[in-house]
Amino acid sequence: METIVLKFGGTSVGSTDRISAVAKLIQQASKEAFPVVVVSAMAGETNRLIELAESFGSEPNKREFDALISTGEKVSASLVAIALNQLGLKAKSLTAAQIGMKTTAQFSKAKILEMDNEIIFKTIADGYIPVVTGFQGITATGDITTMGRGGSDTTAVAIAASIKSKRCDIYTDVDGIYTTDPRIVPDAKKLDAICIEEMLELSGQGAKVIQIRAVEFANKYKVLVRILSSFEPGSGTLILQEENGMEDAVIRGIASQTDQTKFTLHGVVDTPGIASGILSPVSDAGIEVDVIVQNVSVSNKTDFTFTVATTDRSEVETVLKEKMVGISYDELIIDEEIGKVSLVGVGMRSHAGIASTAFKALADAGINIQMISTSEIKITIVIAQTQLEKAVRILHKAFNLGD
Repeated sequence: METIVLKFGGTSVGSTDRISAVAKLIQQASKEAFPVVVVSAMAGETNRLIELAESFGSEPNKREFDALISTGEKVSASLVAIALNQLGLKAKSLTAAQIGMKTTAQFSKAKILEMDNEIIFKTIADGYIPVVTGFQGITATGDITTMGRGGSDTTAVAIAASIKSKRCDIYTDVDGIYTTDPRIVPDAKKLDAICIEEMLELSGQGAKVIQIRAVEFANKYKVLVRILSSFEPGSGTLILQEENGMEDAVIRGIASQTDQTKFTLHGVVDTPGIASGILSPVSDAGIEVDVIVQNVSVSNKTDFTFTVATTDRSEVETVLKEKMVGISYDELIIDEEIGKVSLVGVGMRSHAGIASTAFKALADAGINIQMISTSEIKITIVIAQTQLEKAVRILHKAFNLGD
């Protein structure tokens, strides 16, 4: 049985007209393979539910919060199934719990542990198109969990991996992956294909077209993923497992983020184990740290700086002040006015001078670099938030990505 997973985001199912259009896309896909559909909540619905929850206080009970915001996808799944039935296609909405999508008990940040693909296969065998709620799962004790923004992408790729689908198509409001955000650089180019290593780096550094955990799933289980638009026809962008034929492009794309906060512990007494002493409590709280810089020690004191997502700012501050043991420092400096721009490309492996070209372009534009982090195929630069869009445009031009 050959299957294809189709995931539709919030804008794709944002109205009854859009849901009717989605039903026709599913009907078309059914000519290629047996479709399995995953849906997000209708555009704006999750935000509405969050506002309802927070009307009783800024920190609602985590279990009940997830139970509430998971309801948006149930509405979408039922409506899509109704629309498909109206087209003469038998369809059945299924919650993630009904397909045994087991997750960890970390509310709002749950991770998938396993699922029962036999329910999906039986639904198809019975002649129905399964329409599954994305973004959510269920714990071993029966509590509903959610997976964070973009979690429906992860649901879709996980299902595709479990049932060994020929492809997972992620339908959204953009027609593919671009060299950078077209809202910042109007001449950004759509890519026909991108290798999964590059997509992992771009997703991890702010490209919001697909959730990074979905890319990680695709990488681990070798799922072929395509990003395309539900609003207009087109072939989209394929996320390929191999980089063959992609060596010519030194830089594949540029990602940027503004929702970042920089923490600097100034005047840390320089003793063995300070990095572990600072970051271990942060990691134990389930918070991801990105760029890390430790300065050279002067008079046995150093500065230790790292960045996190701004949503984790208050929790990190609490951890540093209350749970960090044996670390002495003069001052904690917190800066939310930063931006992060990342150059990504497998071509960096075989081309020298990428960093110097980037740094010179920024220097010529009067943009000061605060932090730098590199990997084999990525250079991440932290700068003032007010200069972020300018930096993206400068770097896009410096590497001729619009040509």
